Amino acid sequence: MKIAVLRSLLLYAVLTASLHIAPAMASPGALLDAAPMQGAPPGAQAWRIRYETTDVDGNPTPSSGVLIAPDGASPAQGRDVVAWAHGTVGIEPACTPIRSLEQIPALTDMLARGWVVVATDYPGLGTAGPHAYLAGDAAAAAVLDSVRAARAFAPAGAGHRFVAWGHSQGGHAGLFTAQRVRSYAPELQLLGVAAVSPPTDLAQNMQHADTTVRGLLTAFTARSWSKVYGADLSTIGNRTTQGVIERATAGCEGDPFAAAALVRLLRLRARLGKLDLAGRAPWDGLMARNSITALAAGSAPLLLVQSDGDGLVATPVTQAFFMHSCQAGAIARYLRLPDTGHASTAIAAADATVAWIADRFAGQAAPNDCDVGAG
Repeated sequence: MKIAVLRSLLLYAVLTASLHIAPAMASPGALLDAAPMQGAPPGAQAWRIRYETTDVDGNPTPSSGVLIAPDGASPAQGRDVVAWAHGTVGIEPACTPIRSLEQIPALTDMLARGWVVVATDYPGLGTAGPHAYLAGDAAAAAVLDSVRAARAFAPAGAGHRFVAWGHSQGGHAGLFTAQRVRSYAPELQLLGVAAVSPPTDLAQNMQHADTTVRGLLTAFTARSWSKVYGADLSTIGNRTTQGVIERATAGCEGDPFAAAALVRLLRLRARLGKLDLAGRAPWDGLMARNSITALAAGSAPLLLVQSDGDGLVATPVTQAFFMHSCQAGAIARYLRLPDTGHASTAIAAADATVAWIADRFAGQAAPNDCDVGAG
């Protein structure tokens, strides 16, 4: 009998040990770690963070990012939060975008107003890949879980009210954040979305783009989606074309039209510049899944920023999104810049954007251009 009891205890110990070897997965938004980061403006502190979020299939995956907060005690209800979402930097894990806090527009101004700023890297950038490029559900989850992670870090003093501000790929992420917040993170209160140069209808945007831009966007989306969705690259090109895609998207680009990238762009234009993914399965379905044609009534107020000089995101497509959102009952402010290039639009509109965000936190009625159109 004693031997039987000892065997039972031994078996229990083995099973218990095995359970500790494979702990339960952290919940979305759980803060995994935080480390102090240099470069914060005077009167503020910064941390590089890693937190849990979800991928395109809803499975757990880690993301990195940065968190910046003013010094001093936070108000009882917590500090208001701005969730910054960056534009395209590449799709490789080494392409961590926030290498310097200066890359976040108007950071000093936002901190001076007492706000917490959190900036996601998105999963697969700074963490193990693949990176889900222009994949709306995953991008929105990364933004929402970055706010959750900020709230979980006591020294930041972050509250539950936030505004999402994103540029280009980040503008796309912000719009999907508006769509997902109620179902994915109902404990958070989204007061507004500032979307700068956002790709909305992906098929239409590619069709409006010139051959160079189309080649570049096709390469990034095709290589990323082949990994995250299992889409077959052979449906859009032979082995040579696939090799061009692999090589052209292997680096990290602060500016995809920098001189170092011109040779790759020329090769992409020759191979992919005239390709229309909208007519090819499974790419057409994936573009529809990751496009957003309007924000609905009841969504958070929108600030939509678009430059007529934008060479990547077509103004007619952004205008169509604005009009469709108005018809759906959304509240939207359309800020149209005449001649700012794509890369600098967020900087050019930063003062106006921060003022718009401040009004959302102050409870001011959101301006609505839907009655007058986009001009």
